[in-house]
Amino acid sequence: CPTAADLRPANGTRECARLYADNSPYYDQCCAGEVLVVPPDTDMPYMPRGWSGRTSSLVVGTKCELTVWSRKAKGGKSRRFSA
Repeated sequence: CPTAADLRPANGTRECARLYADNSPYYDQCCAGEVLVVPPDTDMPYMPRGWSGRTSSLVVGTKCELTVWSRKAKGGKSRRFSA
């Protein structure tokens, strides 16, 4: 998996988080498959089509915080992740 400091692509655009779709019991294979990039100051009350319940790994960038909810439209229990 990339480190929190690695979430800065070559063109300099900052990313606050990356969510990965593939799961593996081996750490070096966890951050694989499709990637959902979360830019800074993003507010998504619904996951994009095909991503609900699919995220297996995530990395949160430095100076960022990612809050997720167990139900749609920011309902249910929440959990915060940071670098």
